[in-house]
Amino acid sequence: MKGGFTLIEVLLAAIILGSGLTAILVSMSQSQRMMLSATDLETAQEVMDLGEMAYPLEDVKDEDDLDVRETRVSELWDKISEERLTSEQEEKFHGYTWERVALNKNDSEEDIKRLGNLYTVRITVTWGARGQGSGKKQQESYVTFWRKPEE
Repeated sequence: MKGGFTLIEVLLAAIILGSGLTAILVSMSQSQRMMLSATDLETAQEVMDLGEMAYPLEDVKDEDDLDVRETRVSELWDKISEERLTSEQEEKFHGYTWERVALNKNDSEEDIKRLGNLYTVRITVTWGARGQGSGKKQQESYVTFWRKPEE
């Protein structure tokens, strides 16, 4: 009798090895996707901070000044800094925009007074998805409140 492995044993070992390698490759791909997503969300948070520095909500005196149109990061930066964005920053913030919208601005004065002169404000950062040929836009938003000063 010869020593060695049978064909079945070799095929079974190849299947187990192939399954393990496939699982590792899928895991690595998902990890890379999560790292890119985390980077995008971190950059979105930086854009939210830039928008708040350029257009502070506490400086708003009238509800007509709550809305800020969709604004590119370079415009936000120019509003708060004398210096220009570096080429690294331009690359990092490329395609990111910031916007602020009062959600209940069109409500009646009576409804606003009933709410204690409180306005609901949504702040949104939008960007294009990296590495995705579809050009699909992504957004990160949060809602906050602004109270109209007493007259």
